[in-house]
Amino acid sequence: MSDIQCVVVTPECTELDVQAQSVTVPMFDGEMGILGGHSPLVGRLGFGVLRIKTSGPEERYFVEGGLIQVLSDVVSILTDKLVPISEVTSADAAEAMQAAQDMPVGQPELATARDKALQRARAMARVTQS
Repeated sequence: MSDIQCVVVTPECTELDVQAQSVTVPMFDGEMGILGGHSPLVGRLGFGVLRIKTSGPEERYFVEGGLIQVLSDVVSILTDKLVPISEVTSADAAEAMQAAQDMPVGQPELATARDKALQRARAMARVTQS
């Protein structure tokens, strides 16, 4: 099995650029695993855990949506935020849930923003329980 390059970019900087044996990403409709030789694709990420299997221990991060591109054994991930799983706490999840529930929903775009915030808070809560 050939290695793949995993590059994670946020609006601020390139957060990760590592060689990996496999990468598992949270898509908007489930999880997807990527190994060397994967066919090219572009997809939409959801909120959840990014798992990167290297020769050492598996690295795990919380990603907040974004896009993924796989091309020529390079996995490029563009996301709003990348946080090591160890830094996501149940208090953070509870705070995010309360903030989302307090958001107004009087107009369609406000309801959409609230739904997105609720999805993020639920994903954070799932991460803290595993």
